[in-house]
Amino acid sequence: MFAVVKTGGKQYKVAQGDMIQVEKLDAEAGKSVDLKEVLMLCDNGKVTVGAPMVAGASVTAEVVSQNRTGKLIIFKKKRRQNYRRKNNHRQSYTVLKITAITAK
Repeated sequence: MFAVVKTGGKQYKVAQGDMIQVEKLDAEAGKSVDLKEVLMLCDNGKVTVGAPMVAGASVTAEVVSQNRTGKLIIFKKKRRQNYRRKNNHRQSYTVLKITAITAK
């Protein structure tokens, strides 16, 4: 059984036991979160596509950790203008472990 869920503006294909990296969620490590935005379910060849969401379906996941990506350096320069700008960015993300997929 697998499902397609939407979180943080992105879609993820998940199955039970999968580890996924999603945009930051407000939950502590070790806590459980429910992902209610299920777009599609597939159970033993039976496919259910939502319009836009599958009614009564949810995916339960456990928060493994809250991390940040490596440093991304943004450097802008205009030649002969003495114009240089250097910025840095680190994106926060959450690692989830899928524990259950439920459908009604």
